[in-house]
Amino acid sequence: MRRAFSQVDVFAERAFAGNPLAVVHDAHGMSDAAMADFGRWTNLSETTFLLAPTDPAADYRVRIFSPGGELRFAGHPTLGSCHAWLERGGVPQRAGEVVQQCGVGLVRLRLDGGRAAFAAPAMQRSEVDPALLDRTLAALGVGRAQLKRAQWLDNGLKWLALQLDSAATVLALEPDHAAMKGLVETGVIGRHAPGGDADVEVRAFIACVDVPEDPVTGSLNASLAQWLVDAGELPARYVAAQGTRLQRAGRVHLQRDGDTVWVGGQCVTRVRGEVVL
Repeated sequence: MRRAFSQVDVFAERAFAGNPLAVVHDAHGMSDAAMADFGRWTNLSETTFLLAPTDPAADYRVRIFSPGGELRFAGHPTLGSCHAWLERGGVPQRAGEVVQQCGVGLVRLRLDGGRAAFAAPAMQRSEVDPALLDRTLAALGVGRAQLKRAQWLDNGLKWLALQLDSAATVLALEPDHAAMKGLVETGVIGRHAPGGDADVEVRAFIACVDVPEDPVTGSLNASLAQWLVDAGELPARYVAAQGTRLQRAGRVHLQRDGDTVWVGGQCVTRVRGEVVL
């Protein structure tokens, strides 16, 4: 069966600088196994499948697959799926706002010119087991002296989040990906010196689901903003760079507005066509 297909460059402010997302439109009737197979075949960090919503408040429903299986939520698939849905004629129920249904429930997106932003889902925090932290730091090749704080963050994806002493430390990491494969999804962040086009540098290591390093990660950036803005470590509005070591130039725009953290970025469709499934 032939279905419409898009491949979207998410969080990209120049060509091929963001995180690619494969989007299958009108995925009604596809089995779970077929979705998982195609998600593995694309070999991208995520592939999404657009469906009619089952909640009347939603504009569309999305299922999100990484090569390692289905995800309840992820950030760059949320922005990229919304972009692809609108581009193929989707009309939201409310002007300027799109409501996505996914595994964590309803996620709001606001449309502001050429950039969309999603409202970060509610997040839960918990303390990190010291033994796991030591193993993770060893696999990353970073010392305790360079670690400012650590926290479990869970907004549908659970991250072991590490704040390091600087963006330079983040960029210098040379992780042992074989060791990381036996650990957990790990995100690291460090501040840049003032004056650049980004305030922080972020990296995401998820070898445990067969993605050694993710180019640009919306869910992680959402959780980091909720955590570190609350802690007074970051301002209410800032820009995160991610993907630098992968020769990408992802830019994530984060803003706390009241109780909501908005996570935005540019999306551009690079491939349009059909896929035979």
